[in-house]
Amino acid sequence: MANTEWVHLPNNTGFILLGLERFSEFQSFLFLIFLIAYIVTMAGNILIVVLVIFDHHFHTPMYFFLGNLSFLEACYSTNILPKMLAGLLDGGTTISHTSCYTQWYLLGCLGGTECYLLSVMSYDRYLAICKPLHYANLMSTKACIYLAAVSWLNGFIETSVLLVFMSQLVFCGPTKIDHFFCELLTLIKLSCSNTRAVEVVTFIIAVIVTLPPFLLTLTSYACIIAAILKIPSTTGRKKAFSTCSSHLIVVSIFYGSLIFVYMLPKTEALRGLDKVFSLLYTALPPLANPFLYSLRNKEVKQAVRKMLVRFVIDKGY
Repeated sequence: MANTEWVHLPNNTGFILLGLERFSEFQSFLFLIFLIAYIVTMAGNILIVVLVIFDHHFHTPMYFFLGNLSFLEACYSTNILPKMLAGLLDGGTTISHTSCYTQWYLLGCLGGTECYLLSVMSYDRYLAICKPLHYANLMSTKACIYLAAVSWLNGFIETSVLLVFMSQLVFCGPTKIDHFFCELLTLIKLSCSNTRAVEVVTFIIAVIVTLPPFLLTLTSYACIIAAILKIPSTTGRKKAFSTCSSHLIVVSIFYGSLIFVYMLPKTEALRGLDKVFSLLYTALPPLANPFLYSLRNKEVKQAVRKMLVRFVIDKGY
């Protein structure tokens, strides 16, 4: 710090997102790839939301939670990818202090909500497989709405607490963020004020947001796998496991990348991979969810066909 000239910057001064500048020679190719990924992500998740809302065949607890997750993923992608695409075009893009904090805040809220929703979905599959006789009573419409509401509220409330502490930080030069979005730990490192309180609160909230849902998810799947192994027929085991294998894949990618980014030591060898693993929990799950959960399902495929045919007939094509 002794050799660094800090200059106080007003909080309305913007930051510079360096994005993927190390791969500048592939800038056009990466822009095309992420543009296609964004379009497919939005189309797939919005399609799921529309089906869950308007098709009565999908008015079930499993698809209700999936609709919530798809809406969340669409918001998640819109919060990050458009700015990232702009950065790929310009080789780095500026973002105002307010916009940067808004992006981080929404990312934290949606990320926390996703942790809770994934655990609720694993609990739903546990009840469906391990407690089938009690499933209808335990997963009533009222219970589903309550679980979804609690998931969203917890995500926003816990991040709002952290926002109070983050708003006290003062930023000095340099203003360059070596990332493609306003990531929490990067923002804390840029501050020239005392960040001890923010770091402690961040750790506490991170534990509250991730550990209980993660443990509930692990417990649910341990019970599910144990129940599946007791099924005598191979066909029965495959059918039971197929109902939760997609969710297990998404959970593994989401939590695995979070652990790598936020819990492993920041050595020089690993620091360069942070952006790659950040993509795994910010871009890959929203893109993969529609395909893993629904679009490979025969019932969903039939509903999509019917909806498209109805649209074509209504438009008179």
